[in-house]
Amino acid sequence: MVEPATVQASAQLADLQQQVDRARAELAHLQAAIALAHPPAEAPPPDLRAANEQLLLSALRIQKEADRAALAAEHALRYASAPSDRDLLTGLPNPSLLRDRLTQAIGNANRHGQQVALLLVDLKDFRQINSHFGHATGDKVLQRAAQRLASLVDAGDSVSRHSGDAFLVLLTDVRQREDVMVLADALATTTAMPQQIGEHLITLAASIGISLYPDDGQSAGTLIERAQAALDEARRQGLRHFAFPPEDPLLALQAAARAVVLPGLHLVNDDRVRREREAWREQLHEANEHLVLAALAAQALQAAAEQARTRQMEVLTVVAHELRNPLGPLRIAATLMLKGHADDARLQQLQAIIQRQVAHMTRLIGDLLDVSRLHTGKLRIERQTVHVATLIKEAVECCRPAMDARTQLLVVTVPECPLDVDGDPVRLMQVLCNLLDNASKYTPIGGEILLTATASDTTLVLTVADNGIGITAEALPRVFEPFVQDPHAIGFNGAGLGIGLTVVRELVGAHGGQVEATSAGKGHGSQFTVTLPLIPG
Repeated sequence: MVEPATVQASAQLADLQQQVDRARAELAHLQAAIALAHPPAEAPPPDLRAANEQLLLSALRIQKEADRAALAAEHALRYASAPSDRDLLTGLPNPSLLRDRLTQAIGNANRHGQQVALLLVDLKDFRQINSHFGHATGDKVLQRAAQRLASLVDAGDSVSRHSGDAFLVLLTDVRQREDVMVLADALATTTAMPQQIGEHLITLAASIGISLYPDDGQSAGTLIERAQAALDEARRQGLRHFAFPPEDPLLALQAAARAVVLPGLHLVNDDRVRREREAWREQLHEANEHLVLAALAAQALQAAAEQARTRQMEVLTVVAHELRNPLGPLRIAATLMLKGHADDARLQQLQAIIQRQVAHMTRLIGDLLDVSRLHTGKLRIERQTVHVATLIKEAVECCRPAMDARTQLLVVTVPECPLDVDGDPVRLMQVLCNLLDNASKYTPIGGEILLTATASDTTLVLTVADNGIGITAEALPRVFEPFVQDPHAIGFNGAGLGIGLTVVRELVGAHGGQVEATSAGKGHGSQFTVTLPLIPG
């Protein structure tokens, strides 16, 4: 059976198409007349020139009308092809379908002695959104609001778009009035949660009117009218999200006629119950307001924290650049100290101290600059084929002096097969040195460090393990975050800023790999596993 709305839309489409055809025919006729009236080479008479100008203006007008008619035909086609019982913008049931469902729910409730609730949800000051941000943004806000409302109702209930910025919510199996109040408060609270639409953070507010079957009406039309009256009451109250209809004398008489008091039964004090319910509702409303305010405050705190972190990274970048400037002269001065005094043991000792401290400062400043580059997206990866076995050998040579000073044993295991990855050799060298240096710093004198490489067909796995002080369960999930250090690690070795592992994580990620930290706890050593994709052989 063809829906009446579809038949009507099809008829409108046919009529508009005829208008388009007539307009195009008239335009073609005018264009032919212009061609016949083309002036000769000599200057045309004034009357002929005026006639040509008139023909051109008429042609432009007809072209504009034809385009307008074609656009109207396109809209009509869209309406004709859309489901006749659904709202085009939100996809929710339209008012006609909602009224049918409401009538059916009333019939079922009447047969089974149940209640039905109808909630009319109105978005406050929605016109301002269209005025300030445009109708396209307003349409997205309505779509998001429809999704939020629909997510809160059960499968057997319905949410419908009632008008431009109002929705109807039908609850088909209502056991008590308080359940409807809880849902109404949830609908208002969910609607009030800020939503990001493009570049705009938009916050809505909703007023809700509630009507109940059979208390507020016996038909679909009456329940909708009473819900509207309740909505007006909610707007009048101002501070509350929702309200029930003001008492209707006729409905009160009908309710009294339906009420039957059996002998021997004691009536409950309705005033006391009403006061208790009112107090409970006020408490629930206040709690929901606190939740919304807490959510907004959390967002504000997060934004402030992000800004503070950005400022912190900017300051650190400036400090790192300023600290790097004196390192060159210090290194040169340390080299010149022995000129002419090569046999002076005291000067040799001082030179070694200066060179170690300069190297340490260079590493720290380099890590600071890398963290800054990572934060601003300026870190560059110069890719080429990297032979990892050679890279491991160079990293070991770089880190072995510090391990020898602590009399630590380093065991390196590398397979004979080719270990080639697509990456930046300088950055991958930095990863290995940071992991080996980290293991050495937190392993006691005489401890053991293992560096192992294994490979499958597509994956390279590098493991740096030690029998050092380990990582506590509290610190393990945050060990790769910048400036985070385990308290017992600070007590063991206070050197460093807690950014080396952050650099490792970001560099490994930039190469398409992953890094994982594991530890059995304090005093049980730690293990860092780096996984990188191999170049296919």
